Amino acid sequence: MTTLAIIGAGRGLGAAMARRFGAEGFSVALISRSQGKVDALAEDLGKEGIHARGFAADVRNPESIAAALEAATETLGPIEVLQYSPLPQKDFMRPVLETTPADLKGPVEFSIYGSVAAVHQVLPGMRFLGQSRGTILFVNGGSAVRPGRAVTGTSVAFAGQAAYAQLLHEVLAEEGIHVSQLIIGGRIVEGDPEKDPNVLAGVLWDLHARRDTFRRQISAD
Repeated sequence: MTTLAIIGAGRGLGAAMARRFGAEGFSVALISRSQGKVDALAEDLGKEGIHARGFAADVRNPESIAAALEAATETLGPIEVLQYSPLPQKDFMRPVLETTPADLKGPVEFSIYGSVAAVHQVLPGMRFLGQSRGTILFVNGGSAVRPGRAVTGTSVAFAGQAAYAQLLHEVLAEEGIHVSQLIIGGRIVEGDPEKDPNVLAGVLWDLHARRDTFRRQISAD
């Protein structure tokens, strides 16, 4: 049994991903800042027959991310799929002319340093699993590809993460490890034909299973 690790797990897309991958036999590591919240989510998923555990980490602290992923591996088994999808903080979203160098520190730590730390922690295990097993999934808002003047921090940091993801996609393909990015324009909306969490979880499953697409964009909002 291998593991899906979700960095930024919550009751929306994170829970939908846990159910989708859990139905395929994956264990699920739920990683978020709040141990209590991920423990409660893991308990609820367990009642549905999904093997899930919660782990606390601060994505702005690379050592914290590495420790949580190491604990997840030791507890649940090797991480075959990593999803990096923490929800940005509201104070990252300032208008461009009001954004100072200090305002960019948090978004860069959150989107770039955190994702790099996560990837470095899981790559050795993915390589050990062998060809065509490991998958790294990045989930971003629309500002990753179309910057918004009112959300400067996330626009800059998401663009950096998108560049990192594309470079990983190109290099790791040579090792049989697949990297994909899902861009979701606007908010995730329950019941929406494109942006319902369960629909998006299905898209992410397809990106993992088919292994033939780097970027998929849902809605340009």
